[in-house]
Amino acid sequence: MKEEAGRPHDVVLFGATGFVGALTAEYLAANAPADCRWALAARDLGKLERLRDRLAALHPAAADVPLIQADASDPAAVRELAAATRVLATTVGPYVLYGGEIVAACAASGTDYVDLTGEPEFVDRTYVLHDAQARETGARLVHACGFDSIPADLGTYFTVAQLPRDVPIRVDGFMRSNALFSGGTLASALTAMGRAPQTLAAARERRLHEHRLPGRRVRGPLGVPRFSRETGTWGLPLPTLDPRIVTRSAAALDRYGPDFRYRHYASVKHLPFALGGTAAVGATAALAQLPPARQWLMDRWEPGRGPDAERRARSWFTVRFVGEGGGRRVLTEVSGGDPGYGETAKMLAESALCLAYDALPQRAGQLTTAVAMGDSLLDRLQKAGIRFRVASAR
Repeated sequence: MKEEAGRPHDVVLFGATGFVGALTAEYLAANAPADCRWALAARDLGKLERLRDRLAALHPAAADVPLIQADASDPAAVRELAAATRVLATTVGPYVLYGGEIVAACAASGTDYVDLTGEPEFVDRTYVLHDAQARETGARLVHACGFDSIPADLGTYFTVAQLPRDVPIRVDGFMRSNALFSGGTLASALTAMGRAPQTLAAARERRLHEHRLPGRRVRGPLGVPRFSRETGTWGLPLPTLDPRIVTRSAAALDRYGPDFRYRHYASVKHLPFALGGTAAVGATAALAQLPPARQWLMDRWEPGRGPDAERRARSWFTVRFVGEGGGRRVLTEVSGGDPGYGETAKMLAESALCLAYDALPQRAGQLTTAVAMGDSLLDRLQKAGIRFRVASAR
């Protein structure tokens, strides 16, 4: 059973001095409840102090936010950090390189955990190594609490709720955005691309541990390029973490019906652009297999850097979902501002606050956002300005 008595913090943000970490700290300073005992943690105390000074200039109460110096590679420091809080939110990536000790400490101490990973290998290894212990201690290990993969996961959850119960359900998600990425995002993506054999091995090992679904079927096929009449765009299959998260939600929740299928696409208006984008991604993935080339790409855009406030203010994302089941067909939409930074910081912070304060289902172990927080997080995000709507239904 989870033991929370005597913990000095409700939420600790680890990696607070990074690009997305600092945006998340700004969001917490502006939006955390007045009685929330939150703290900032990172490896460099000087950077933490400068971050707190910037926050306090905008939000005077932030001057009293505690600072914790800890290194993600120091098991003792990370265990102490996890034991001191009810919820630990981490932006320290690439997670497959720097996240292992953090999630292990949370599973052992019964501390709820949220991150921003989009790395399938890390998620699968976490399941194999720590899911069972987290179930025993009561820890909720919730990955992908940013643009990876909340729009896809909660968008599908929202779409399924518009369809009849106990029928086969099909959902296709079409994602569009004009946003730029940061150095940290690039480092995580290139690291994942360069670890294809390890990613496949982790997925195989996970399948050996996962329970079968008696009487139900859940699928997430990659699909093929196709034109969508409903969205008026071309859909290019996206082999990201998102469809894996969606199908794990479907496997855990009966509301998704006895036979569920989800396909995930990038949504583009013109076929030549779509083909060019596909070729560029393929070339990048090929270069990422070569360590010198991968390092050269990372050096072009170092971690800690990202688009400025003016560019982020012009950024947006939209994910449209075409859902059908039981003779009903719906088109839903999730949309917001800058997906990788402003909205991701919002999603991570609201996920941490949701775990800390909301009445949630009594579940533990490795969970998705839909399974762990469902309607409560959906409500929080809508109030925070991320839009979930039904565009049409018939």
